[in-house]
Amino acid sequence: MNTTWAAKRVLVLGAGRTGLAVARFLSARQARVVLADRNLAKLSDLSLPSAVAVCSEHNATQLVSGFDLVVTSPGVPPTNPVLRRAQELRLPIWSEIELAARHLSVPIVAITGTNGKSTTTVLLGEICRQAGRRAFVGGNLGTPLIEAVADQGCTLVVAEVSSFQLEWVECLQPHVGVFLNLSPDHLDRYPDLDAYGEAKLRLFARQGPTDFAILNRDDAWIWSQRQRIRSTLRTFAHGHSFPCHAWVERERLCVVDEGAEPWNLDLSASALVGVHNRENIMAAALAARCLQLPAAAVQAALNSMRPLPHRLELVREWRGVRFYDDSKGTNVGAVRMSLASFDRPVVLLAGGYEKGGNYVCLASDFQQRVRHAVFFGASGPKWAAQLGRFVAHTVVGSLKQGVQVAAELAKPGDIVLLSPGCASFDEFEDFAHRGQCFRQWVQEL
Repeated sequence: MNTTWAAKRVLVLGAGRTGLAVARFLSARQARVVLADRNLAKLSDLSLPSAVAVCSEHNATQLVSGFDLVVTSPGVPPTNPVLRRAQELRLPIWSEIELAARHLSVPIVAITGTNGKSTTTVLLGEICRQAGRRAFVGGNLGTPLIEAVADQGCTLVVAEVSSFQLEWVECLQPHVGVFLNLSPDHLDRYPDLDAYGEAKLRLFARQGPTDFAILNRDDAWIWSQRQRIRSTLRTFAHGHSFPCHAWVERERLCVVDEGAEPWNLDLSASALVGVHNRENIMAAALAARCLQLPAAAVQAALNSMRPLPHRLELVREWRGVRFYDDSKGTNVGAVRMSLASFDRPVVLLAGGYEKGGNYVCLASDFQQRVRHAVFFGASGPKWAAQLGRFVAHTVVGSLKQGVQVAAELAKPGDIVLLSPGCASFDEFEDFAHRGQCFRQWVQEL
């Protein structure tokens, strides 16, 4: 669905990695591009094609009527004045993945969910590699999807997509769509869980009967929406108490499909451990099955892939205590999954930048698995107010203080787990920076 861009006037909102990629893509196709951002200093430091003009977000609000299209970056909320004005003028608004989808001629696998998107995306990319398929792997994971358009050799796109990216899609039609799980997150952007889930469901809106939708049978919210799916349904679940297409029995992954040989794959050698990774593995295997990739490629990928950084990653064992970095665990669902991955007492480090979450839902998890909680950062007092009566706890101002306290409290055989349940922006650049600092402080003990 390629578009002729010559002389089209396009406003690109947001000058991060995504916005820059979009601006370069469109200007190379002779569109008249203006890149807008609220940070004027950032715009002056960018290396941009000479044809790309820049302006402040404030000026863009005044100028938006002069454009044919607005392409918005994921970090820009729908309440942004530029987007509101564009809607009033009935101008089309696209996300970057919508722009990319209109220019891609290869099948797309799109993976969404609150947790596990990156691991599932990278695992499926590795399965494709083991099968000899040249796949572009990116999206919300890191490399903007628009860069896949110029990747001449790829025969398939495997993309992580977020709810933010899905807010402004119209024609995106993934051949395989995956919805891993849904738990409260980004409630500073969405009024409730239903609104958050609805944004993610846009992944399936344009699918037809020859496409596939892979759903988590264990997730009550996702399963309640199955009647809205018009594509071919494939499901996975942790147990096999009800019919599904993929499940795990001890260290075996079972995948079945009508009229085809079942898969019975060995998980004992996989480094992707924990309850959450079982979901990721089942979803990736089902996607591989939908793409008609061989079981041997799935097995090889399971044996070779290592955990992604800051996702339940062992940092070190010190004085009989194991320290794990799960800095990517930025919501309550991730915390619950991480805690469920251990059968030892846990000293939990939780806190950071508040995203509008409610932590009371973790009360039973804390009572069952957490010996002591160390609440840190801007949200530390809120954690303590909501969960303090359920668990022994300490409140500290920073993560660095939290590491010291957790190390003093932990006993031989314990797990010290950084699974913050919050964003990182009160102290750090992002979750990776937080994880790197945590690892450094643990190594310095």
